[in-house]
Amino acid sequence: MIDKYRWWEVVAIYAGIAVFLTFILAPFVEAFVVSMRPLDALFSIPYRFITEEMSFRAYVTMWENVPLLGLYIFNSFLIASSVTVFALLAIIPAAYAFARFKFKGSNTLLAAFLAVNMVSGAVLIIPLFKVMHQLGLLNTYFAMIAPGTAFVIPTGIWLLRSYLLKIPKELEEAAWADGASRMYTLRRVIIPVAMPGIIVVAIATFIVAYAQQFIYALTFNSKNELNPLPVGLFQFFGRQEVVWNELMAASLVGIVPVLVIYIFLQRYIVAGLTAGAVKE
Repeated sequence: MIDKYRWWEVVAIYAGIAVFLTFILAPFVEAFVVSMRPLDALFSIPYRFITEEMSFRAYVTMWENVPLLGLYIFNSFLIASSVTVFALLAIIPAAYAFARFKFKGSNTLLAAFLAVNMVSGAVLIIPLFKVMHQLGLLNTYFAMIAPGTAFVIPTGIWLLRSYLLKIPKELEEAAWADGASRMYTLRRVIIPVAMPGIIVVAIATFIVAYAQQFIYALTFNSKNELNPLPVGLFQFFGRQEVVWNELMAASLVGIVPVLVIYIFLQRYIVAGLTAGAVKE
């Protein structure tokens, strides 16, 4: 494929990729360097990117200064996993219905789902708080799981629907000819074939759910032991100073679950997002 491009076009492409990667990775590199430096050396003048005192001490002391840090990371993983499971239970049948059934207003309804994603969750915080209060769900995991689930379902339906449209209808017709019901066909035929697309939706949902926990936890929860990582990180902010090196260390450790999942399953993300992009 490179032979189709001139040498300067290849250079331009790789230069653009390098700039993009630099822009994306620079904050993480800086956060790692800050986590390695002693606190009194962070604001030295002139600023030095590398110092002789660099060590992994912050990665040890952060567990001592915030004893519940491990619990916060577990809570974040639990909330994101629960959101993913509950969202898939709604996304799979809904995406299948939009992909296979033609009913009046389906396109309008899909557009409405897309419009929902354009509304920030912060806009609905007060109504959601009233609903959670009336249902007695405040200060529970479910108070953070429920709104997170609602806001990831529309995107999941769009992603999975595009994948299901690529599955030949002949597979279902063959199952119906053998006497299978539609629900049996969905469980035994469609879901196994669409598993790469479902994995894509699950990964995307997990990443979004892991990242959007702060506002829900801050509003709907006041129990320290139920807090996810974004809220728990505030304990590194003291009255006199901020323990920046430990804060950066804890933040980097907190994104490890998402990073590991993305690295091992990134090929499914690419395959799912490009499904339906080329008309056959």
